Amino acid sequence: MIVEDYMKDENWDLIIKPRNSWFDFRINEIWKYRDLLFLFVKRDFIAIYKQTILGPLWFFIQPILSTIIFTIIFGGFAKLSTDGVPGPLFYLGGLTLWNYFADNLTKTSETFVQNQNIFGKVYFPRLIVPISVIISNLLKLGIQFLLFVGVWIYFLANDTPNLSPNWAIALFPILILIMSGLSLGFGIIFSSLTTKYRDMKFLLLFGVQLMMYVSSVVVPLSMVSEKYQWIMKLNPVVNVIEAFKYGFLGTGNFHWIDIIYSVLFTIVLLIIGIIVFNKVEKSFMDTV
Repeated sequence: MIVEDYMKDENWDLIIKPRNSWFDFRINEIWKYRDLLFLFVKRDFIAIYKQTILGPLWFFIQPILSTIIFTIIFGGFAKLSTDGVPGPLFYLGGLTLWNYFADNLTKTSETFVQNQNIFGKVYFPRLIVPISVIISNLLKLGIQFLLFVGVWIYFLANDTPNLSPNWAIALFPILILIMSGLSLGFGIIFSSLTTKYRDMKFLLLFGVQLMMYVSSVVVPLSMVSEKYQWIMKLNPVVNVIEAFKYGFLGTGNFHWIDIIYSVLFTIVLLIIGIIVFNKVEKSFMDTV
């Protein structure tokens, strides 16, 4: 009571209060600290490639090497189906979205551990850090998407059979939003867990690698029996990648109900993630 009366008598620029409700998200604070968000985005991008020889060229090299390896191993030796489209285009299409999701997830999962020094010295909305990762990785996604579009145009110009893009291309921004939300939700949940259980970091790295093989990046949904496809679709990433391939390649399994499910899954995941994140934020300095 005395503290509250004292605060009323002073003109404070900022009053920091504890969150007393699970749903006290304070999203408006992120907008107030948008300049700091921009600085974190700039820091994330520069820090990764500042001391590399090739720099941003790695944005091209990584997906190209992965596409070549997948084409040789899965398309050449394993003879896995690519839904009738050229292997390089099929794998590059899946990797374009998957790399964005995987990078976001692994980097946001280290939010508390990697930023414990700055978190312990100054106040700002902690959620800004994982959001900055999501935004900074958009640049990498944009560059890799241009690479995909270049290969896509090449095959279109050569009248490649079974390659028939359609109206679903317009859903691309929505698919990016879904991927951003999914990776942010999963990432902040894992970042909250790793403050106390460091083993979760190694589990996540293994899980991300394993998840790629059940997310339509390598194995198309059409190879799964229709009786069991619904199990694959419980993974919201599958629906996003299938919709992407349907729009740009004319293949893939696209249904509006699957996209709606992925959107609802993302919203629920984000709510749960922010609740857990805010709860851990109060005491993470004691455990990190």
